[in-house]
Amino acid sequence: MIEIKSRVGELIVEYDVKNIKEAVELAVSKNINLSGADLYRANLSGANLHRANLSVANLSGADLSGANLSGANLSGANLHKANLYRANLYEANLSGATLCDCNMNETTISYRSQKVKILFIIIN
Repeated sequence: MIEIKSRVGELIVEYDVKNIKEAVELAVSKNINLSGADLYRANLSGANLHRANLSVANLSGADLSGANLSGANLSGANLHKANLYRANLYEANLSGATLCDCNMNETTISYRSQKVKILFIIIN
């Protein structure tokens, strides 16, 4: 049984699946609101998270390489040190998201209908 909990430890949902990736994909497919979910260091590589609500979720250190996050709500999410290599963030809402020390090589970020302001701070 895999549980998805909030950042304050409250149970959001649980499924009888093998891993966190399957649990999150199943929750997204059922339109479960994962706002505030604690997915710290979760392996979500290649996951289909199209239109997921992950606002204010903790995704720090998560492996989102190759994940489909198109149309996802990531507003206020913590993506510190997340691996977004080749992730699809087309039309994703990143307003207020923390993207420090992320691997964003070959990541797709584009918007059709919004004015976008993205601030990247690189500290060596």
